[in-house]
Amino acid sequence: MQVIGAPQLSFRFGVCIKTRGMSLARPACGRASPVLLVLLSACMVGPDFKQPEVPPEAEFTAKKPGATVSADIKGGASQNFSNQRDIPGEWWELFQSEPLNAYVSIAVANSPGIAQAEAALRQAQENAYAAGGALYPIITGAASRNRQKFPIRGGGASEIVANLNPFFSAYSVSLALSYSLDIWGGTRRNIEAQVAGIQFAQFQVEAAHLTLTSNLLNAVILEASIKGQIRATREIIKVQQQQLSILQTQLRLGGVNESQVLQQQATLEQTKATLPPLQQQLVVQKNLINTLGGFYPTQNKVKEFELSDLKLPRELPLSLPSELVAQRPDIRSAQAQLWQASANIGVALANQLPSFQITGNVGNESDVFNRLFYPGTGAWALTTGFAQTIFDAGTLNSRRKEAIAAFDVAAANYRQVVVSAFGDVANTISALENDAHALKASLTAERSARRSLRLTQQQYNLGAVDLTTLLLAVQTYQQAKINLVQAQATRFTDTVALFFALGGGWWNRPLAAPNRDGRPLTILGAVPPFSNRQSLVVPGNE
Repeated sequence: MQVIGAPQLSFRFGVCIKTRGMSLARPACGRASPVLLVLLSACMVGPDFKQPEVPPEAEFTAKKPGATVSADIKGGASQNFSNQRDIPGEWWELFQSEPLNAYVSIAVANSPGIAQAEAALRQAQENAYAAGGALYPIITGAASRNRQKFPIRGGGASEIVANLNPFFSAYSVSLALSYSLDIWGGTRRNIEAQVAGIQFAQFQVEAAHLTLTSNLLNAVILEASIKGQIRATREIIKVQQQQLSILQTQLRLGGVNESQVLQQQATLEQTKATLPPLQQQLVVQKNLINTLGGFYPTQNKVKEFELSDLKLPRELPLSLPSELVAQRPDIRSAQAQLWQASANIGVALANQLPSFQITGNVGNESDVFNRLFYPGTGAWALTTGFAQTIFDAGTLNSRRKEAIAAFDVAAANYRQVVVSAFGDVANTISALENDAHALKASLTAERSARRSLRLTQQQYNLGAVDLTTLLLAVQTYQQAKINLVQAQATRFTDTVALFFALGGGWWNRPLAAPNRDGRPLTILGAVPPFSNRQSLVVPGNE
């Protein structure tokens, strides 16, 4: 990723913050009041944010990946990478399992993690709306009644008034106005920072969605893999039990000695000892699947899955490098933080410049309530103010430097996230290619070990080989069988990893958080009454 330099402070004039894909829509400008447009056209100090560009050398692999090798077994189909295919919004449906699709929908609707991210998004939106209100004057109304008694022997004018009537009442109603002129754009830069916060929260929602769905699929695949390993282990136990029975018969007939029987029995028990850890792993995975769905372990809301329930996707979408930075939720979140840090520089700089404020009040005052609105009871005051910090021991200047340093932190974080994302995709492509070779080799090894075991059993029964050779053949077959099951599952999990690394296809899902409003993020969009306060729709609850 190209190096993002330190921001340059500058003044600019214009109606909106022009960032890529986030400029102000013309219809919104057309509805703005003249006063608001005048304020928005004032200068805005600080850097104007521009989305960092991807350098030409940013690629996933040195050469375009081709089709993977195939193996004649479930999950062994050849997979092909294509830049012409896009990731569907519901990418898990490519595994063609209706029960899985149904449970993913339930999990998304029931997920506390997604609900938390959705609430944080609403919080960010309200923060932006609240910040937008600062472009308007604050008007407050007040009404009061004052009852007072003058001292009868106080002397002076108060004693004269008290001797006439010691009790006095005063009534007043008033409206007060306070308005801070956004001459330098500090308020608008703050709104810009809050709008960037909305974008960050949007992609946190998508990150939570992608994490949940990918973790759920991986949990289902691992559950199926563990069940396959348990079956393979039980198959070996069955073979070893049969062999032990043969040896016990031969011992009774005097064909073998007791040490050979004990050796076979020890081998059988060792194999049985591998079952409890596998069964515990299976329990953990089942509980994890329930947890990811938002259910308690005893609710049993999901069926048990087998690898045979899933179909390995053969056509794999592969985004272009320039598209990856627009698709990955973590990259977009980091970009939003960078945008927010850029806007905060403008806020800090504006705080160093003079501030202008207009305050005023208008109202009526009377000592008799029913004459409160009579002619001649009105009063008003108007004040214009100017303030400039003269000495603060360098506090505001340090705040500005701190904002610039925060931008540098966000820029470095953005570069790191982008570089890591490219590495994730590259690693996944390589893994998928090697997984195919590993599965093909594991299948060949399993079939060879099975034939070897059968041949060795026959030879042992004929006395051609000893017990040690037979035990070694059984152990080899056991490990080959487990390796094959694991290799099958790995192709599925690494396919899930590719969809995760490419961003998960949220842009093709209408209810994705960044797609819901259907409008670009703008400063004016956060300013009442031009903001669109539409309620968020949680997927699965619409």
